[in-house]
Amino acid sequence: MQLTEVEARAVKQAGVDALRRGEMAKAREQFERAAAAGHADALVWLGLAAACRALGDKAAMAPAVDKVLALEPRNLRALIMKADHLVELGDVPSSLAFYRAALKSAATAGRVPPDLANELRRAEETCLRFADAYEDYLRRRLAEKGLRGVSSSPRFARSVDILHGKREVFLQQPRHYYFPELPQVQFYDRALFPWLDAVEAATGDIRREAEAVLADNAAFAPYVTSGPKERPRGDDHGMRDNPDWSAFFLVRDSVPVPENAARCPKTLKALENAPLSRAKGRMPSVLFSLLRPGARIPPHTGVVNTRLICHLPVIVPGQCALRVGNETREWIEGKAWVFDDSMQHEAWNLSDKPRVILLFDIWRPELTEEECKLVAALLEAIDEHGSADTKWDI
Repeated sequence: MQLTEVEARAVKQAGVDALRRGEMAKAREQFERAAAAGHADALVWLGLAAACRALGDKAAMAPAVDKVLALEPRNLRALIMKADHLVELGDVPSSLAFYRAALKSAATAGRVPPDLANELRRAEETCLRFADAYEDYLRRRLAEKGLRGVSSSPRFARSVDILHGKREVFLQQPRHYYFPELPQVQFYDRALFPWLDAVEAATGDIRREAEAVLADNAAFAPYVTSGPKERPRGDDHGMRDNPDWSAFFLVRDSVPVPENAARCPKTLKALENAPLSRAKGRMPSVLFSLLRPGARIPPHTGVVNTRLICHLPVIVPGQCALRVGNETREWIEGKAWVFDDSMQHEAWNLSDKPRVILLFDIWRPELTEEECKLVAALLEAIDEHGSADTKWDI
């Protein structure tokens, strides 16, 4: 039976009204009538699928849902109905794909009706439940083969977290220079740097020097400062000329700052055996990094991936942390760590007091002595050519 456009709209509305009243048989009749007359759109197929599901006719519901998704692949209700149907069929992997597609689409959909919001929460809970069950299954299978896996290898454990969506994949993304084929490590194993023992042992002396500097209100200056006017300004994440993140340099871009160094002789002595990265005009930098109360350093990446950044916390009031990639750590006074700043990282001080760390950079241990010389020579040649800004910030 043919329907005019006006008649078709009336039939569709009658189906929607019947759905709202809970009259599922009548709703199905109206939507099937519209479809038979050649006026089926996504709304018609979705209404038909909802009515058939309520009537227990899964055989008719499934193709109606597929029709919706053919027309609107990101339709949230259809994605969830499809996922639910696949769960009933026992196809859990496929159902998870549709649940996750719904959740991903919902993230950019803005506000949704309350009933749909409840469905999305159920989808998220279902994903988590199945993920936990799947993880338990994999652990059991490893145990059956006599393999401890997750507990015996931290790297393997992280790979399992990535597999289950509990971790993201963060890769090195230096903004100026990338050296290929280096391992993607966020925080390095402290045991790889035994020379840090001497640095940690000097924490008391370093802290006293840092406190003396901190007492001088004019000593610290914003870490990120305005560069040459001849160069375009980059995205400095709101930190340019911002005193929230300030620095007191003992060595800046390989150049000692004599007046500052003279105020902190014990700090520099503690670094005598550190394998500082060295490239004329670029590396190393040695500084006290100040993060003021309530301040945050937004997510960013460093400039090269041939160096690692060392932190020795010397003044930590609590509620201060650093996130590198997936891992977040709180600073503990006197406990140093080493991380790759070419991976996305951010920091915050949620306390009401300043946080100060001793910050310096070292060569990556994976580089050979020859490679370190090559990188240093390359950076120096770039500067001599005038092809780079005169200084690095973040």
